Amino acid sequence: MPRTERDALGELTLPDEAYYGVQTARAVANFPVSGAGASPDLVRAYAFIKKAAALANVELKVLDSEKGKAIVRAADEILANWDCHGFPPHCPTGASEASKTVAVPDPRFPEGQFVVDVFQAGAGTSLNMNMNEVIANRALELTGRPKGDYASIGPNDHVNMSQSSNGTFPTACHIAVIFSADTMLAVLANLVAAFEAKGRGFGEIPKVGRTHLMDALPLRLGDEFRAWATALKRAGERVAQRKNDLLEVAIGGTAVGTGAGAPAGFRQLVIVKLSGLTGLALAPARDGFEALQSRAQLAAFSGSLRELAQEFGRIANDLRLLGSGPTAGLAEISLPAVQPGSSIMPGKVNPSLAECLNMICFQVIGNDLAVSLAAQAGQLELNVFAPVMVHNILSSLDMLSGFLPVFTDKCVSGIEADEERCRSYLDFNPALATLLAPKIGYLAAAELAKAAIKSRKSVPQLAVEKGIISAKEADELFGAGPH
Repeated sequence: MPRTERDALGELTLPDEAYYGVQTARAVANFPVSGAGASPDLVRAYAFIKKAAALANVELKVLDSEKGKAIVRAADEILANWDCHGFPPHCPTGASEASKTVAVPDPRFPEGQFVVDVFQAGAGTSLNMNMNEVIANRALELTGRPKGDYASIGPNDHVNMSQSSNGTFPTACHIAVIFSADTMLAVLANLVAAFEAKGRGFGEIPKVGRTHLMDALPLRLGDEFRAWATALKRAGERVAQRKNDLLEVAIGGTAVGTGAGAPAGFRQLVIVKLSGLTGLALAPARDGFEALQSRAQLAAFSGSLRELAQEFGRIANDLRLLGSGPTAGLAEISLPAVQPGSSIMPGKVNPSLAECLNMICFQVIGNDLAVSLAAQAGQLELNVFAPVMVHNILSSLDMLSGFLPVFTDKCVSGIEADEERCRSYLDFNPALATLLAPKIGYLAAAELAKAAIKSRKSVPQLAVEKGIISAKEADELFGAGPH
């Protein structure tokens, strides 16, 4: 049977199977924007917050124990239903033993109760109320009461007790991003290891270096791969550093940062509870007012993803260049063939995975622009644009977490070197004249380089022919370069 619920704006009829309530229904009607709902990470983060708040409120004796237990159990069921990138339900890495009791999901309580679009009312009020209403109605059901009996267990009076969307939503954003970032950083580490392994495998292959896309001094193919590993490792370290900045959370500040409406000690106690449940070393914001006004920490984290994307884009471009060909390009390496490259040219194979990585990088950088605009648009006591910020950040993390394992396994791990091609380029590299400059001077070396290009002879060969150095000296000077 449908039920009717009332809020400050009037009444709405809801289907009986809905655990969400009237305020969620209004949000669904008001914001039919993208069709995308909250990510599992954000839902789980919010459920942790509601559980921690109920535990804290019961301990502070402002919430009835029976109501608190029902709220906790409903939150547990949400945590059991919603996966979080491989974390065991209700037990993320590092969680305390006290938090590891897993509720069994009720088949009547499906995941599809979180229906608010990611583009919603400012400050995340719509998602906060979606969570409050779902938990309240499930808690009512668990205690034998009908859905909508909010006088007994209400979304505002009990589930949202001592809280405001202004503090809980930024806190949920931080926790969700930390969870998602941990997943991304783990797959990034595997990719770094794959580049390092290729660096070792290609460590004895000499090749032409290129600056300005022109021939330059020689290096080893392995040097390029190791440098890519170093760049990605460094970028990952910046992501990890910015992730740790998110451990400082806004919860407890309520509406404007004063903590009004929350009992004494709530801010400290709820963070202790939340830390135990999530396994994260969370800390109160150093300034409760700044924590609501500014979303700089999220923006800085997004910036670290942009920096990572910039490195990935550069590396993807290099892989495409070095693998270009097979007859009219550089073709120093070959990337694994993963699909046919043309609908009209038989046998053509393209660097499809590197191209996909490029496109992901463009999107991550675009997402960061949206985050940056949202971060600077805050006004007075609150930046209301956290919903679009966390959506874009989690989207970037999800894309990277989903694709990097594929890129590692199907592209980087299967790269092969064409050592003969590398050496053939090096043999006729005019930049080798640089190695003779200390002996014959810069201008004479430049003339030798031009002569080598014109005669299509190698610099070492020409230097020996002109009597500049002996064959033995050429072998010693150019060593592992040309053969």
